[in-house]
Amino acid sequence: MILSLKDYREKVLGCWMGKNIGGTIGAPMEWRRQVNDVTFYTQKLDGNPLPNDDLDLQLVWLAALEEKGIDIDAQTLGEYWLLYITPHWAEYGNGKINMRSGLMPPLSGIENNPYKDSCGAFIRSEIWACIAPGCPEVAAKYAYEDAIVDHGNGEGMYAEIFCAALESAAFVEKDTYKLINIGLSYIPEDCGVANAAKCAINSYESGKSWLEARDEILENFRGELASWAWISQEDRDKGFVDGKIGWDVPSNIGIVIIGWLYGEGDFEKSMCITVNCGEDTDCTAATYGSIYGIIHGMEAIPQKWIDPIGHRIKTLCINMGELAGQIPSDIDIFTERVERIAKQVVLRYCPSMELSESKPTDLCDITDKQLFSQSNGKYIYRNLNGPIYRFNNYEVMVDYIDGPYAKDGMPKKIRIKIDNQYKTPESININWYLHEGWSIGPSKRGKIFSMQGCSEIEFDLVSEKVTDIVNRFAIELTIDGKHTVMLVPVVLLNGNLRS
Repeated sequence: MILSLKDYREKVLGCWMGKNIGGTIGAPMEWRRQVNDVTFYTQKLDGNPLPNDDLDLQLVWLAALEEKGIDIDAQTLGEYWLLYITPHWAEYGNGKINMRSGLMPPLSGIENNPYKDSCGAFIRSEIWACIAPGCPEVAAKYAYEDAIVDHGNGEGMYAEIFCAALESAAFVEKDTYKLINIGLSYIPEDCGVANAAKCAINSYESGKSWLEARDEILENFRGELASWAWISQEDRDKGFVDGKIGWDVPSNIGIVIIGWLYGEGDFEKSMCITVNCGEDTDCTAATYGSIYGIIHGMEAIPQKWIDPIGHRIKTLCINMGELAGQIPSDIDIFTERVERIAKQVVLRYCPSMELSESKPTDLCDITDKQLFSQSNGKYIYRNLNGPIYRFNNYEVMVDYIDGPYAKDGMPKKIRIKIDNQYKTPESININWYLHEGWSIGPSKRGKIFSMQGCSEIEFDLVSEKVTDIVNRFAIELTIDGKHTVMLVPVVLLNGNLRS
Protein backbone atom coordinates (compact mmCIF):
# COMPACT_ATOMS: atom_id res chain seq x y z
CA MET A 1 0.00 0.00 0.00
CA ILE A 2 1.11 3.55 -0.74
CA LEU A 3 0.59 6.58 1.47
CA SER A 4 1.59 9.82 -0.19
CA LEU A 5 3.79 12.03 1.93
CA LYS A 6 1.37 14.90 1.37
CA ASP A 7 -1.47 12.88 2.94
CA TYR A 8 0.83 11.57 5.66
CA ARG A 9 1.91 15.08 6.66
CA GLU A 10 -1.68 16.32 6.79
CA LYS A 11 -2.61 13.44 9.08
CA VAL A 12 0.35 13.88 11.42
CA LEU A 13 -0.24 17.62 11.59
CA GLY A 14 -3.92 16.91 12.30
CA CYS A 15 -2.89 14.49 15.04
CA TRP A 16 -0.87 17.11 16.92
CA MET A 17 -3.44 19.86 16.36
CA GLY A 18 -6.21 17.61 17.66
CA LYS A 19 -4.02 16.71 20.61
CA ASN A 20 -3.43 20.36 21.51
CA ILE A 21 -7.08 21.27 21.09
CA GLY A 22 -8.32 18.44 23.29
CA GLY A 23 -5.69 19.00 25.95
CA THR A 24 -6.53 22.69 26.09
CA ILE A 25 -10.32 22.45 26.21
CA GLY A 26 -10.23 19.64 28.77
CA ALA A 27 -7.61 21.03 31.15
CA PRO A 28 -9.84 23.16 33.41
CA MET A 29 -12.09 20.20 34.27
CA GLU A 30 -9.34 17.59 34.68
CA TRP A 31 -10.11 14.89 37.25
CA ARG A 32 -13.54 16.21 38.17
CA ARG A 33 -16.21 13.52 38.41
CA GLN A 34 -19.08 15.56 37.12
CA VAL A 35 -21.10 16.21 33.99
CA ASN A 36 -19.69 19.33 32.36
CA ASP A 37 -21.42 21.77 30.03
CA VAL A 38 -18.63 22.77 27.66
CA THR A 39 -19.27 24.02 24.14
CA PHE A 40 -15.90 25.68 23.42
CA TYR A 41 -12.72 26.80 25.17
CA THR A 42 -13.37 28.34 28.56
CA GLN A 43 -9.99 30.08 28.93
CA LYS A 44 -8.43 33.21 27.50
CA LEU A 45 -5.74 31.73 25.27
CA ASP A 46 -4.21 34.56 23.21
CA GLY A 47 -3.15 32.26 20.41
CA ASN A 48 -1.39 29.61 22.52
CA PRO A 49 -2.41 26.13 23.70
CA LEU A 50 -2.12 25.14 27.34
CA PRO A 51 0.95 23.07 28.24
CA ASN A 52 0.14 19.42 28.69
CA ASP A 53 2.12 16.33 29.71
CA ASP A 54 0.19 14.37 27.04
CA LEU A 55 2.37 15.99 24.39
CA ASP A 56 5.45 16.75 26.50
CA LEU A 57 6.50 13.16 26.91
CA GLN A 58 6.25 12.50 23.20
CA LEU A 59 8.70 15.34 22.57
CA VAL A 60 11.18 13.50 24.78
CA TRP A 61 10.57 10.30 22.83
CA LEU A 62 11.34 12.24 19.64
CA ALA A 63 14.67 13.26 21.15
CA ALA A 64 15.35 9.63 22.09
CA LEU A 65 14.56 8.42 18.57
CA GLU A 66 16.78 11.07 17.01
CA GLU A 67 19.69 10.46 19.37
CA LYS A 68 19.54 6.68 19.81
CA GLY A 69 17.88 5.49 16.61
CA ILE A 70 14.71 3.57 15.86
CA ASP A 71 15.65 0.42 17.78
CA ILE A 72 14.99 2.01 21.16
CA ASP A 73 13.48 -0.14 23.89
CA ALA A 74 12.14 0.27 27.41
CA GLN A 75 15.61 0.42 28.93
CA THR A 76 16.58 3.38 26.75
CA LEU A 77 13.27 5.13 27.31
CA GLY A 78 13.75 4.59 31.04
CA GLU A 79 17.06 6.44 30.88
CA TYR A 80 15.31 9.35 29.20
CA TRP A 81 12.62 9.28 31.88
CA LEU A 82 15.23 9.73 34.59
CA LEU A 83 17.07 12.47 32.74
CA TYR A 84 14.31 14.57 31.25
CA ILE A 85 10.87 13.98 32.83
CA THR A 86 10.44 16.20 35.89
CA PRO A 87 7.16 15.22 37.64
CA HIS A 88 7.13 12.79 40.54
CA TRP A 89 3.38 12.30 40.76
CA ALA A 90 1.63 8.90 40.66
CA GLU A 91 2.97 6.40 38.12
CA TYR A 92 5.59 8.83 36.83
CA GLY A 93 7.20 9.14 40.24
CA ASN A 94 6.81 5.49 41.23
CA GLY A 95 8.43 4.35 38.00
CA LYS A 96 11.40 6.66 38.53
CA ILE A 97 11.85 5.59 42.15
CA ASN A 98 11.90 1.94 41.07
CA MET A 99 14.45 2.59 38.31
CA ARG A 100 16.67 4.46 40.74
CA SER A 101 16.53 1.37 42.95
CA GLY A 102 17.91 -0.68 40.07
CA LEU A 103 14.69 -2.20 38.74
CA MET A 104 14.44 -2.42 34.95
CA PRO A 105 11.15 -2.12 33.04
CA PRO A 106 8.63 -3.68 33.37
CA LEU A 107 9.48 -4.15 37.07
CA SER A 108 9.87 -0.37 37.35
CA GLY A 109 6.21 -0.01 36.44
CA ILE A 110 4.95 -2.91 38.57
CA GLU A 111 6.49 -2.74 42.01
CA ASN A 112 4.80 -0.59 44.67
CA ASN A 113 2.80 1.08 41.93
CA PRO A 114 -0.97 1.20 42.45
CA TYR A 115 -1.12 3.57 39.47
CA LYS A 116 -0.07 1.03 36.85
CA ASP A 117 -3.74 0.95 35.80
CA SER A 118 -3.93 4.73 35.38
CA CYS A 119 -3.80 7.09 32.40
CA GLY A 120 -0.18 8.14 32.01
CA ALA A 121 0.67 5.81 29.13
CA PHE A 122 -2.16 5.94 26.59
CA ILE A 123 -1.82 9.71 26.41
CA ARG A 124 1.59 9.34 24.74
CA SER A 125 0.67 6.72 22.14
CA GLU A 126 0.46 8.94 19.06
CA ILE A 127 4.16 9.21 18.27
CA TRP A 128 4.38 5.44 17.83
CA ALA A 129 1.45 5.50 15.43
CA CYS A 130 2.94 8.41 13.51
CA ILE A 131 6.32 6.74 13.01
CA ALA A 132 4.61 3.48 11.97
CA PRO A 133 1.65 4.63 9.83
CA GLY A 134 -0.53 1.77 8.65
CA CYS A 135 1.63 -0.69 10.61
CA PRO A 136 -0.25 -1.25 13.89
CA GLU A 137 1.84 -4.26 14.87
CA VAL A 138 4.98 -2.13 14.83
CA ALA A 139 3.26 0.75 16.64
CA ALA A 140 1.99 -1.67 19.29
CA LYS A 141 5.49 -3.01 19.92
CA TYR A 142 6.86 0.50 20.41
CA ALA A 143 3.93 1.36 22.68
CA TYR A 144 4.65 -1.68 24.84
CA GLU A 145 8.28 -0.64 25.34
CA ASP A 146 7.08 2.83 26.32
CA ALA A 147 4.24 1.83 28.63
CA ILE A 148 6.08 -0.77 30.73
CA VAL A 149 8.50 1.85 32.05
CA ASP A 150 5.88 3.28 34.42
CA HIS A 151 2.85 0.99 34.00
CA GLY A 152 4.49 -2.44 33.97
CA ASN A 153 1.95 -5.17 33.33
CA GLY A 154 -1.05 -2.98 34.21
CA GLU A 155 -4.12 -1.78 32.35
CA GLY A 156 -2.24 1.41 31.52
CA MET A 157 0.04 -0.63 29.28
CA TYR A 158 -2.91 -2.28 27.50
CA ALA A 159 -4.47 1.15 26.96
CA GLU A 160 -1.41 2.54 25.22
CA ILE A 161 -1.11 -0.49 22.96
CA PHE A 162 -4.84 -0.27 22.13
CA CYS A 163 -4.54 3.41 21.19
CA ALA A 164 -1.27 3.12 19.28
CA ALA A 165 -2.58 0.23 17.17
CA LEU A 166 -5.85 1.92 16.21
CA GLU A 167 -4.12 5.26 15.59
CA SER A 168 -1.58 3.60 13.31
CA ALA A 169 -4.39 1.89 11.40
CA ALA A 170 -6.21 5.24 11.16
CA PHE A 171 -3.64 6.37 8.60
CA VAL A 172 -5.11 3.84 6.15
CA GLU A 173 -8.60 3.09 7.51
CA LYS A 174 -11.51 5.42 8.37
CA ASP A 175 -14.24 3.11 9.70
CA THR A 176 -14.75 3.76 13.43
CA TYR A 177 -15.81 0.24 14.40
CA LYS A 178 -13.04 -1.36 12.43
CA LEU A 179 -10.44 0.89 14.02
CA ILE A 180 -11.69 0.11 17.52
CA ASN A 181 -11.66 -3.60 16.75
CA ILE A 182 -8.13 -3.34 15.37
CA GLY A 183 -7.04 -1.80 18.67
CA LEU A 184 -8.88 -4.48 20.63
CA SER A 185 -7.17 -7.22 18.65
CA TYR A 186 -3.82 -6.26 20.21
CA ILE A 187 -4.89 -6.58 23.86
CA PRO A 188 -6.38 -9.40 25.96
CA GLU A 189 -10.11 -9.86 25.36
CA ASP A 190 -10.94 -9.80 29.08
CA CYS A 191 -8.76 -6.90 30.26
CA GLY A 192 -10.43 -3.84 31.79
CA VAL A 193 -9.64 -1.61 28.81
CA ALA A 194 -11.25 -4.04 26.37
CA ASN A 195 -14.33 -4.48 28.55
CA ALA A 196 -14.81 -0.73 28.97
CA ALA A 197 -14.49 -0.13 25.23
CA LYS A 198 -17.06 -2.84 24.54
CA CYS A 199 -19.36 -1.40 27.21
CA ALA A 200 -19.30 1.98 25.45
CA ILE A 201 -20.07 0.34 22.11
CA ASN A 202 -22.97 -1.64 23.58
CA SER A 203 -24.46 1.50 25.11
CA TYR A 204 -24.33 3.31 21.78
CA GLU A 205 -25.76 0.40 19.81
CA SER A 206 -28.58 -0.13 22.31
CA GLY A 207 -29.80 3.43 21.84
CA LYS A 208 -28.76 4.85 25.20
CA SER A 209 -27.92 8.55 25.41
CA TRP A 210 -24.30 9.59 25.89
CA LEU A 211 -25.15 10.51 29.48
CA GLU A 212 -26.50 7.02 30.10
CA ALA A 213 -23.43 5.52 28.44
CA ARG A 214 -21.20 7.65 30.67
CA ASP A 215 -23.03 6.45 33.78
CA GLU A 216 -22.74 2.85 32.62
CA ILE A 217 -18.97 3.26 32.37
CA LEU A 218 -18.70 4.82 35.83
CA GLU A 219 -20.98 2.19 37.31
CA ASN A 220 -18.67 -0.59 36.18
CA PHE A 221 -15.17 0.83 35.67
CA ARG A 222 -14.56 3.85 37.91
CA GLY A 223 -11.45 4.36 39.97
CA GLU A 224 -10.98 6.37 43.14
CA LEU A 225 -10.52 10.13 42.88
CA ALA A 226 -8.06 11.88 45.17
CA SER A 227 -10.67 14.12 46.77
CA TRP A 228 -14.37 13.85 47.68
CA ALA A 229 -14.65 17.52 46.69
CA TRP A 230 -13.91 16.59 43.06
CA ILE A 231 -17.16 14.59 42.82
CA SER A 232 -20.43 16.35 42.02
CA GLN A 233 -23.41 15.89 44.31
CA GLU A 234 -25.28 14.27 41.43
CA ASP A 235 -22.57 11.63 41.02
CA ARG A 236 -22.38 11.11 44.78
CA ASP A 237 -26.10 10.42 44.76
CA LYS A 238 -25.55 7.86 42.00
CA GLY A 239 -22.97 6.06 44.14
CA PHE A 240 -19.98 7.07 42.02
CA VAL A 241 -17.79 7.82 45.03
CA ASP A 242 -15.65 4.82 45.86
CA GLY A 243 -13.34 2.89 43.58
CA LYS A 244 -9.96 1.24 43.41
CA ILE A 245 -7.07 3.68 43.70
CA GLY A 246 -5.27 4.06 40.38
CA TRP A 247 -7.93 2.09 38.45
CA ASP A 248 -8.43 5.00 36.07
CA VAL A 249 -7.68 4.00 32.52
CA PRO A 250 -10.57 1.62 31.68
CA SER A 251 -13.19 4.30 32.39
CA ASN A 252 -11.28 6.95 30.48
CA ILE A 253 -10.78 4.75 27.43
CA GLY A 254 -14.53 4.09 27.61
CA ILE A 255 -15.14 7.84 27.59
CA VAL A 256 -12.92 8.31 24.52
CA ILE A 257 -15.06 5.72 22.74
CA ILE A 258 -18.28 7.42 23.91
CA GLY A 259 -17.18 10.78 22.54
CA TRP A 260 -16.04 9.21 19.28
CA LEU A 261 -19.24 7.22 18.68
CA TYR A 262 -21.84 9.70 19.87
CA GLY A 263 -20.26 12.57 17.93
CA GLU A 264 -20.88 10.56 14.76
CA GLY A 265 -18.08 12.17 12.79
CA ASP A 266 -18.64 15.74 13.99
CA PHE A 267 -15.39 17.03 15.51
CA GLU A 268 -17.00 19.67 17.70
CA LYS A 269 -19.77 17.40 18.94
CA SER A 270 -17.40 14.58 19.81
CA MET A 271 -14.89 16.87 21.50
CA CYS A 272 -17.56 18.43 23.73
CA ILE A 273 -19.20 15.10 24.64
CA THR A 274 -15.82 13.70 25.60
CA VAL A 275 -15.05 16.63 27.92
CA ASN A 276 -18.58 16.72 29.30
CA CYS A 277 -18.29 13.12 30.50
CA GLY A 278 -15.78 14.32 33.10
CA GLU A 279 -12.89 12.31 34.63
CA ASP A 280 -9.45 12.82 33.00
CA THR A 281 -10.83 15.35 30.56
CA ASP A 282 -7.62 16.75 29.09
CA CYS A 283 -6.37 13.26 28.28
CA THR A 284 -9.62 11.86 26.85
CA ALA A 285 -10.26 14.93 24.69
CA ALA A 286 -6.65 15.06 23.51
CA THR A 287 -6.73 11.40 22.52
CA TYR A 288 -10.02 11.79 20.65
CA GLY A 289 -8.63 14.90 18.92
CA SER A 290 -5.53 13.08 17.76
CA ILE A 291 -7.57 10.15 16.40
CA TYR A 292 -9.82 12.54 14.47
CA GLY A 293 -6.79 14.39 13.14
CA ILE A 294 -5.15 11.23 11.86
CA ILE A 295 -8.31 9.94 10.20
CA HIS A 296 -9.38 13.18 8.54
CA GLY A 297 -6.24 15.30 8.37
CA MET A 298 -5.51 18.84 9.43
CA GLU A 299 -7.81 20.34 6.83
CA ALA A 300 -10.89 18.75 8.44
CA ILE A 301 -10.40 20.41 11.83
CA PRO A 302 -12.62 23.52 12.02
CA GLN A 303 -10.63 26.75 11.89
CA LYS A 304 -12.57 28.17 14.87
CA TRP A 305 -10.84 25.57 17.04
CA ILE A 306 -7.38 26.30 15.62
CA ASP A 307 -7.30 30.10 15.77
CA PRO A 308 -7.38 30.46 19.59
CA ILE A 309 -4.35 28.20 20.14
CA GLY A 310 -2.30 28.43 16.94
CA HIS A 311 0.44 25.95 16.09
CA ARG A 312 2.81 26.47 19.02
CA ILE A 313 3.81 23.79 21.53
CA LYS A 314 3.90 24.67 25.23
CA THR A 315 5.75 22.35 27.59
CA LEU A 316 5.02 21.52 31.21
CA CYS A 317 7.17 18.73 32.59
CA ILE A 318 10.41 18.48 30.62
CA ASN A 319 13.91 19.33 31.84
CA MET A 320 14.45 21.93 29.13
CA GLY A 321 17.89 22.87 30.39
CA GLU A 322 19.22 19.50 29.29
CA LEU A 323 17.20 19.48 26.06
CA ALA A 324 17.94 23.04 24.95
CA GLY A 325 17.42 23.37 21.21
CA GLN A 326 16.11 19.83 20.79
CA ILE A 327 12.41 20.35 21.48
CA PRO A 328 10.30 21.55 18.52
CA SER A 329 8.59 24.87 19.12
CA ASP A 330 5.49 24.16 17.04
CA ILE A 331 3.56 21.25 15.56
CA ASP A 332 4.82 21.98 12.03
CA ILE A 333 8.45 21.40 13.03
CA PHE A 334 7.37 18.43 15.15
CA THR A 335 5.65 16.91 12.11
CA GLU A 336 8.71 17.38 9.91
CA ARG A 337 10.97 15.63 12.41
CA VAL A 338 8.53 12.80 13.04
CA GLU A 339 8.35 12.26 9.27
CA ARG A 340 12.12 11.73 9.12
CA ILE A 341 11.86 9.02 11.76
CA ALA A 342 8.82 7.45 10.06
CA LYS A 343 10.72 7.04 6.80
CA GLN A 344 13.35 5.00 8.64
CA VAL A 345 10.80 2.86 10.52
CA VAL A 346 8.73 2.13 7.42
CA LEU A 347 11.83 1.16 5.44
CA ARG A 348 13.07 -1.16 8.20
CA TYR A 349 9.92 -2.67 9.68
CA CYS A 350 6.95 -2.09 7.35
CA PRO A 351 7.58 -3.87 4.04
CA SER A 352 3.95 -3.55 2.96
CA MET A 353 3.90 0.25 3.37
CA GLU A 354 5.48 2.88 1.13
CA LEU A 355 5.68 6.59 1.94
CA SER A 356 5.97 8.27 -1.45
CA GLU A 357 6.72 11.85 -2.48
CA SER A 358 5.68 11.19 -6.08
CA LYS A 359 2.95 8.53 -5.96
CA PRO A 360 -0.63 9.22 -4.88
CA THR A 361 -2.11 7.35 -1.94
CA ASP A 362 -3.20 3.83 -2.96
CA LEU A 363 -4.60 1.59 -0.23
CA CYS A 364 -6.53 -0.80 -2.45
CA ASP A 365 -4.34 -3.78 -1.57
CA ILE A 366 -4.62 -3.43 2.20
CA THR A 367 -5.87 -6.54 4.01
CA ASP A 368 -7.31 -7.16 7.46
CA LYS A 369 -4.39 -9.46 8.17
CA GLN A 370 -2.03 -6.50 7.85
CA LEU A 371 -3.99 -4.45 10.40
CA PHE A 372 -5.45 -6.91 12.92
CA SER A 373 -3.40 -8.92 15.39
CA GLN A 374 -3.99 -12.60 14.90
CA SER A 375 -3.29 -13.48 18.54
CA ASN A 376 -4.46 -10.55 20.70
CA GLY A 377 -0.85 -9.39 20.71
CA LYS A 378 0.42 -12.37 22.70
CA TYR A 379 3.87 -12.07 21.11
CA ILE A 380 4.15 -8.63 22.72
CA TYR A 381 3.47 -9.94 26.22
CA ARG A 382 6.11 -12.66 26.30
CA ASN A 383 7.71 -11.59 29.56
CA LEU A 384 5.50 -9.40 31.71
CA ASN A 385 7.38 -10.29 34.92
CA GLY A 386 10.80 -9.03 33.92
CA PRO A 387 13.00 -7.32 31.34
CA ILE A 388 14.14 -8.57 27.95
CA TYR A 389 17.77 -8.14 26.90
CA ARG A 390 18.51 -8.17 23.17
CA PHE A 391 21.65 -9.43 21.47
CA ASN A 392 22.51 -10.21 17.84
CA ASN A 393 20.60 -13.46 17.42
CA TYR A 394 19.16 -13.89 20.89
CA GLU A 395 16.74 -12.37 23.33
CA VAL A 396 17.26 -13.28 26.97
CA MET A 397 14.27 -12.82 29.28
CA VAL A 398 14.55 -12.66 33.06
CA ASP A 399 11.28 -13.72 34.69
CA TYR A 400 11.17 -12.73 38.36
CA ILE A 401 7.98 -14.78 38.77
CA ASP A 402 6.72 -13.39 42.11
CA GLY A 403 8.71 -10.15 42.23
CA PRO A 404 12.33 -8.96 42.62
CA TYR A 405 12.71 -9.55 46.37
CA ALA A 406 14.95 -11.80 48.44
CA LYS A 407 14.53 -12.70 52.12
CA ASP A 408 16.87 -14.34 54.62
CA GLY A 409 17.25 -18.06 54.01
CA MET A 410 14.40 -18.23 51.46
CA PRO A 411 15.18 -19.40 47.91
CA LYS A 412 14.25 -16.82 45.29
CA LYS A 413 13.21 -18.42 42.01
CA ILE A 414 14.34 -16.83 38.75
CA ARG A 415 13.34 -18.15 35.34
CA ILE A 416 15.68 -17.47 32.42
CA LYS A 417 14.23 -17.75 28.91
CA ILE A 418 16.67 -17.80 25.99
CA ASP A 419 15.07 -17.16 22.61
CA ASN A 420 17.26 -18.30 19.71
CA GLN A 421 16.05 -16.15 16.82
CA TYR A 422 18.44 -17.52 14.22
CA LYS A 423 18.26 -20.69 12.15
CA THR A 424 21.17 -22.58 13.69
CA PRO A 425 21.21 -24.45 17.01
CA GLU A 426 23.90 -23.58 19.52
CA SER A 427 25.44 -24.87 22.72
CA ILE A 428 25.26 -22.08 25.29
CA ASN A 429 27.42 -21.87 28.41
CA ILE A 430 25.84 -20.25 31.47
CA ASN A 431 27.90 -18.74 34.28
CA TRP A 432 26.47 -16.75 37.22
CA TYR A 433 28.47 -14.06 38.96
CA LEU A 434 27.30 -13.92 42.58
CA HIS A 435 28.09 -11.92 45.71
CA GLU A 436 29.83 -13.60 48.62
CA GLY A 437 27.32 -15.39 50.81
CA TRP A 438 24.96 -16.27 47.96
CA SER A 439 24.45 -19.71 46.47
CA ILE A 440 22.42 -20.89 43.51
CA GLY A 441 20.81 -24.09 42.34
CA PRO A 442 20.74 -26.29 40.42
CA SER A 443 24.22 -25.03 39.49
CA LYS A 444 26.23 -21.85 39.18
CA ARG A 445 27.65 -23.02 35.85
CA GLY A 446 26.34 -25.25 33.13
CA LYS A 447 25.55 -25.76 29.48
CA ILE A 448 22.24 -25.89 27.65
CA PHE A 449 21.40 -26.76 24.07
CA SER A 450 19.48 -24.03 22.26
CA MET A 451 17.51 -24.81 19.13
CA GLN A 452 15.55 -22.18 17.21
CA GLY A 453 12.90 -20.90 19.58
CA CYS A 454 12.77 -20.49 23.33
CA SER A 455 14.58 -22.54 26.00
CA GLU A 456 13.87 -22.09 29.71
CA ILE A 457 15.72 -22.90 32.89
CA GLU A 458 14.91 -22.02 36.50
CA PHE A 459 17.36 -21.10 39.24
CA ASP A 460 16.99 -20.64 43.00
CA LEU A 461 19.14 -17.92 44.57
CA VAL A 462 19.51 -17.96 48.34
CA SER A 463 21.44 -16.18 51.06
CA GLU A 464 21.15 -17.05 54.73
CA LYS A 465 21.44 -13.34 55.53
CA VAL A 466 20.38 -10.74 52.97
CA THR A 467 22.21 -7.63 54.15
CA ASP A 468 22.47 -5.39 51.11
CA ILE A 469 19.49 -3.24 50.16
CA VAL A 470 20.15 -3.81 46.44
CA ASN A 471 21.76 -7.07 45.32
CA ARG A 472 23.17 -7.11 41.80
CA PHE A 473 24.20 -10.24 39.91
CA ALA A 474 25.17 -11.03 36.33
CA ILE A 475 24.65 -14.00 34.05
CA GLU A 476 27.33 -14.58 31.44
CA LEU A 477 26.19 -16.46 28.34
CA THR A 478 28.79 -17.64 25.84
CA ILE A 479 28.54 -19.85 22.77
CA ASP A 480 31.01 -22.61 21.96
CA GLY A 481 33.18 -21.62 19.01
CA LYS A 482 32.05 -17.99 18.93
CA HIS A 483 33.39 -14.77 20.41
CA THR A 484 29.91 -13.66 21.48
CA VAL A 485 29.46 -12.75 25.14
CA MET A 486 26.00 -11.90 26.47
CA LEU A 487 25.87 -10.32 29.92
CA VAL A 488 22.46 -10.20 31.60
CA PRO A 489 21.90 -8.31 34.88
CA VAL A 490 19.71 -9.63 37.69
CA VAL A 491 18.69 -7.32 40.54
CA LEU A 492 17.10 -8.40 43.81
CA LEU A 493 15.93 -5.99 46.47
CA ASN A 494 16.08 -6.79 50.16
CA GLY A 495 12.60 -8.04 50.96
CA ASN A 496 13.02 -8.79 54.66
CA LEU A 497 10.66 -5.95 55.63
CA ARG A 498 7.92 -7.03 53.23
CA SER A 499 4.98 -8.85 54.71
